[in-house]
Amino acid sequence: MDALSFPRLHVLTDDLEVVRGVARPGVAVQIRVKSNDRVAYGVTVAAVELCRAAGAMCLVNDRIGVALAAGADGVHLGDDDLPVDAARRVLGPDAVVGATCRTPEAARAAVAQGASYLGVGPAFTSSTKDGLPPPLGPDRIAVVAAAVPGTPVLAIGGITLSHLPRFAGRVHGIAAIAAFTTDPSGAAEAFLTALASPATREGLS
Repeated sequence: MDALSFPRLHVLTDDLEVVRGVARPGVAVQIRVKSNDRVAYGVTVAAVELCRAAGAMCLVNDRIGVALAAGADGVHLGDDDLPVDAARRVLGPDAVVGATCRTPEAARAAVAQGASYLGVGPAFTSSTKDGLPPPLGPDRIAVVAAAVPGTPVLAIGGITLSHLPRFAGRVHGIAAIAAFTTDPSGAAEAFLTALASPATREGLS
């Protein structure tokens, strides 16, 4: 998949109702389950089926074995997970492998190891995950994105619909959790519409 066609909206969830609501072309669902592999596998198998039927991408946070066993499109790796190149060896050349980065140096290293895309953040203060580092803000995220031209960069962390103008022309897309908990389908449509606007697309790759 080329960079321009890579999904601009990533929704992180462990709730199949959210998956059902947001799954559509242009969306990647990232399954993030905090309990054990067995639970994560069951959720992922169901999510893959929903995403395939709706034309969405399905990724798994952290759990490479679950992604492989459930037939997901790939994984997103955090700082404490396997390195990108190791995941690439396990999953193969066609899998999507995302990586979390906060600096230009880390971004370039992840891409050199075979990352398909990068998640950079937190952009703003977020309550959905404990122990997060201080927010980077749109300007510093833009600096990271500029270091890896041609690689999709997603801003993540505390992002709401009102924040999107601050990322216009600076990142490929966004990833979020809390924005999709109340009205997943409506929120997905609103985000996709905003991300598809000429002002937001300008300069993205």
